[in-house]
Amino acid sequence: MTSIRFEGRNAEFFATLRNRINEYFSENNLQPTGNWKLYWKTIILFGTLVGSYLLVLLLHPENSWIYVAYGIMGLSFAGIGFNVMHDGAHGSYSKHSWINKLMANSLNLLGGNAFLWAEKHNIVHHSFTNIEGVDDDIDLWPLLRVNTAKKKLWFHKYQHIYGLPLYTIAYLAWIYMQDFKKYFSGKVVDRPFKNKLSAWKHIEFWASKLVYVFIFVLFPAYFIGFKTALLGYFLMAIITGICITVVFQLAHVVEDIHFVTDKAEAANENRNIESINVQDDWATHQIRTTSNFSTKSKTLTWLLGGLNFQVEHHLFPKISHIHYPKLNEIVKKTCADFNVKYNEIPTFFEAVRSHFMHLKMIGQLA
Repeated sequence: MTSIRFEGRNAEFFATLRNRINEYFSENNLQPTGNWKLYWKTIILFGTLVGSYLLVLLLHPENSWIYVAYGIMGLSFAGIGFNVMHDGAHGSYSKHSWINKLMANSLNLLGGNAFLWAEKHNIVHHSFTNIEGVDDDIDLWPLLRVNTAKKKLWFHKYQHIYGLPLYTIAYLAWIYMQDFKKYFSGKVVDRPFKNKLSAWKHIEFWASKLVYVFIFVLFPAYFIGFKTALLGYFLMAIITGICITVVFQLAHVVEDIHFVTDKAEAANENRNIESINVQDDWATHQIRTTSNFSTKSKTLTWLLGGLNFQVEHHLFPKISHIHYPKLNEIVKKTCADFNVKYNEIPTFFEAVRSHFMHLKMIGQLA
């Protein structure tokens, strides 16, 4: 495992930013965790999931509205992941740890695994964002080439065309392939699990996967027939996959975003490196490798659980997303004060365009 060292000397920047954020919460007498806004959102999202699931079971198998219900289930899956599970996994949903754990474990109901997500997302991705060969979120080669350090294959020049269709299977690949790869290897890319996979976690992994298949595939098949249930399930999975993949890609794989490619470059030269020395301090690195989008849209912010404020999230993952719009103002001002470039794309569609333009550029460069 390659050691990674952040060598930047801009410590005053993050210290100042932390103080300003702390002052904001103190002066306004606010808790950094979620509040009634998040709790009502949780009720709405789970209510939508349960309601659409019941519609699937109650509608006649030949009623085309079944597929509408499955589509709503797919959107509900993504919404719960963005808003509820994500805050819970970071310990920002509530000031009570047991509630955070409960919300984080909602991922088990949705086909994933809370333990593996914490290892992949909280520990690896948030620590080593956009570091090639370490960050699992950009470990997309050979299907996609997201930076020039990876070997270019002939089909990469079309990746801006086949990228979106590829994202339709991302959710299925995650829960049926990538989770099992991590489970059996005991690591995320090159990072061994930081926490022990206890006997209970082993049981939880297998039990939740089986319960998930029973609830969302086998049980509906009993009521509406296997063919209809399978078609509906794939529709749900496609919608979920597109939603989660596009949103997370817009945060780190767009134009003008920085990648650390030392490890990939060393591999191309058939040599090993024992350590990577990142030229920025950790906070500056997070800002250089992350981008916001459409932060003025209250609707999108509500639906995405604040994941359009990825810069604020990466700097302060233990603060609930309901506070990100206010934090955004403080972070922007502090970046301006310290001459740190802040990445933000005005609209969602401009961010989507930037993502696919980045794929096109990288797919064509040598």
